[in-house]
Amino acid sequence: MDVTTLRIAATLACFIVFIGIWYWAFAARNRARFEEDAGIPFQQD
Repeated sequence: MDVTTLRIAATLACFIVFIGIWYWAFAARNRARFEEDAGIPFQQD
């Protein structure tokens, strides 16, 4: 296994992780939680 193969594997692994995070962030089941969290800076004590 040479350096080029390791670079390709690392790039693919990072891309798969990126797609997983993107899917999690835009999943419908997380929408309510994210909308609630987005209003935190505007809440008063």
